[in-house]
Amino acid sequence: MQRSDTVLTQVMAAFEHESHRKLHNHSIHMSFDGGTLTVAGEVPDIASKKRLLRLTQTHSEGKPLVDQLRVTANPPVRDGELRTHVCERLAQAVDFRNCVICARVKGQLEVLRGTMDQAGEDGSGVLEVTVEDGVVTLTGQVISLSHRRLAGVIAWWVGGCRDVVNLLELVPAEADGDDEIIEALHLVLETDPRLRAEQITVNVKDHRITLGGWVATEAESRQAEQDAWCLDAIEGVVNRIEVRA
Repeated sequence: MQRSDTVLTQVMAAFEHESHRKLHNHSIHMSFDGGTLTVAGEVPDIASKKRLLRLTQTHSEGKPLVDQLRVTANPPVRDGELRTHVCERLAQAVDFRNCVICARVKGQLEVLRGTMDQAGEDGSGVLEVTVEDGVVTLTGQVISLSHRRLAGVIAWWVGGCRDVVNLLELVPAEADGDDEIIEALHLVLETDPRLRAEQITVNVKDHRITLGGWVATEAESRQAEQDAWCLDAIEGVVNRIEVRA
């Protein structure tokens, strides 16, 4: 069996080669327990987290992986404040206007908008938000994979979020694929007020996203790439967006 320090060395070398970034100021740990590899520590952003997880899977010989990587929150945000802001952002999103919004506070469910009787009605759903140590967990049900992914991205947009665990169920069930990822990312880009979505093109092959088109600033290009990395169940992001001042 591979040693965890060997896997870590291989992963960090591959990460630096792929991203041209070093994580010397961020402590990353890996450990085997009964054949399961746990990767833990802090990373600067969601792109670093996703890259590290993908590279760890590649270099760990198919071992089951436990993800305990967290994005650094600077400045830190209290769980209650983070939970409130996530709920507010979800409630403001046009695509969740018919959804019941709930928060789990000290084990108790608080309904913030709508009633639980509405959750099963046609065209609606329920979004329940729990926050612990900066980790946002989403439970409940939504009507499509695009809505599921959008909810996760909105949680990532809130300052202080260190990770998102998206446990939202689909009613009815829906098969995933490249076309679904394209649809979800278009929805995310259209929802992001910092971007002009009509200028950005999206292609997906084998769950790997390629962004094209053009934007006015480097900040917009970085934001579009960040939005893509926030999506669930993707293999990577290639940013080919042109910046035209």
